[in-house]
Amino acid sequence: MTTDATTTFDIGGDLTVNRLGYGAMQLPGPGVWGPSEDHDGALAVLRCAVELGVDFIDTANSYGPYVADELIAEALAPYGDVTIATKAGLVRTGPGEWHPVGRPEYLRQEAELTLRRLGVERLDLFQLHRIDPAVPREEQFGVLGDLRDEGKVRHIGLSEVSVEELNAAREQIPVATVQNRFNLIERASEDVLDRCTELGIGFIPWFPIATGRLAEPGGPVDHVARDVGASPAQVALAWLLQRSPVVLPIPGTKSIDHLKDNMRAASVTLSPTQVAALDAVA
Repeated sequence: MTTDATTTFDIGGDLTVNRLGYGAMQLPGPGVWGPSEDHDGALAVLRCAVELGVDFIDTANSYGPYVADELIAEALAPYGDVTIATKAGLVRTGPGEWHPVGRPEYLRQEAELTLRRLGVERLDLFQLHRIDPAVPREEQFGVLGDLRDEGKVRHIGLSEVSVEELNAAREQIPVATVQNRFNLIERASEDVLDRCTELGIGFIPWFPIATGRLAEPGGPVDHVARDVGASPAQVALAWLLQRSPVVLPIPGTKSIDHLKDNMRAASVTLSPTQVAALDAVA
């Protein structure tokens, strides 16, 4: 992966990462629940990602729960120049089940336990996985700020927020990143991305590879992919990278072959005409 001003981003203004990262949600078992079905394979994927130039890995305490964190620590610690971003604020009660919990004492507990699991003294990026509607959001933002002030968290991120929620959080704490679902065919967060671009806040699109029928023979993604000699997944990631300089895609996979294919997106350049054609399909 090449690294220059167009392929890197400074999280919070001082934490430089390659813009094409890796998301660890697929590493635990089915339904993001329980141990990996291929423990050694999961470790190999993580190590291969770093060998390919990935230095930004996104995880969460609820992935497993805790399984992804443990795999990352086993595969990569000590982390060197690799930034591990994590999240708390969702709990798991079974495969595919997600429930927001934003009580300050819970968020603090999870930050402390994540420090222990990862074996670090400070979390580079600690993200509120969801704003819990049952808890005043000011209390949830406040504990993140407290953890930052105490030196346990370097930068604060939010996940699945609106522009109004982002603005409200920024009145209370410095927000370095926002992680919302966003891809070629799901663009409900376009206004949030535009606000992040305006403010220079990193935007982490989760589930970044989604092409659906657009990649079918004769479809717009298929057409562009043929023109540039890339896979549909590479086109989807390249479109995100060219959408805004603050975008940090985190494609996840359990396959080294898919990982290598995804990482080649960093070298795919779409023409303005191709970008416009993909913009128009939403």
